[in-house]
Amino acid sequence: MNVTPMKQPSAIFPLAMSLAALALVLGHAAMYGVVHELDEGTPAHVFQLLMAGQAPIVAFFAIKWLPRAPRETVAILALQASAAFAALVAVFFLT
Repeated sequence: MNVTPMKQPSAIFPLAMSLAALALVLGHAAMYGVVHELDEGTPAHVFQLLMAGQAPIVAFFAIKWLPRAPRETVAILALQASAAFAALVAVFFLT
């Protein structure tokens, strides 16, 4: 049975979570503008949950798939890391 790592939920969910966090930041900035708030609101907490929640999923994916398909796994991990980095950069520059 030839199963690719990209078709695994543990590869797709962290990427989707990072993109959702990025969309949350961009949507908040589009609706309310770039405002420095004193108190963190619900979007900030949802962002934090999305970013922290993907860490165990990425760790599980790496532990399971690095020995089986290292080249594909490293490419997927790089894609996940770049999506998370994009979300963090958006927070840094827009808040």
